[in-house]
Amino acid sequence: MELSTRKNLITALLMTLVTTVLLGVIYPLFITGLAHLYSKEKAGGQLITKDGVVIGSRIIAQPFTGTAYFHSRPSAAGPNGYAADNSGGSNLGPTNQKLVDRVKADVAMLQAENPGHPVPIDLVTTSGSGLDPHISPAAAEFQFARIAKARGIDEKSLKMLVAQHIEARQFGIFGEPRVNVLELNLALDEKYPVKDRRVESIKNSESREITR
Repeated sequence: MELSTRKNLITALLMTLVTTVLLGVIYPLFITGLAHLYSKEKAGGQLITKDGVVIGSRIIAQPFTGTAYFHSRPSAAGPNGYAADNSGGSNLGPTNQKLVDRVKADVAMLQAENPGHPVPIDLVTTSGSGLDPHISPAAAEFQFARIAKARGIDEKSLKMLVAQHIEARQFGIFGEPRVNVLELNLALDEKYPVKDRRVESIKNSESREITR
């Protein structure tokens, strides 16, 4: 091996080693340390606990299927959706028949739940990550009739509760107004507890699912 070739090889190996240690170890540790120092809650995943048990995260969606709860938008993350370790969309195009059939079925189901009202788009479409923890205020309002009936309350009370949990556009210009589904459901349970035992059993089942 020529001297120049050997020198270039050694230089390349040293650069690989240095950049790996610097960018793969030191930099991530430094940024993680800063995050924990200035925003420990966000650095830790913004976990939400109830009675000492972690029940979810403010930034990761999870399924809610009970009639007494606000439902998240659909998810294509993982085989069953909402898999935090398998984030992603379906990658199906707008003309894909599988996607068209799925959306039509979801629209029909939701229209049966709340006849005569247009279905908000985010209740039948997935986000790019499949883990969007928010829904639009319109999507929350669409679910008022079902939740009010399940909990024995009026829709006006739900409207006031949602209004208290609407998050505005970031810096007034980025994104859209939105509502965090998990936080909203927790507030819902606290203010308007489920009285029907059959519905209560659904809630308990979901709580076990959340903590997995």
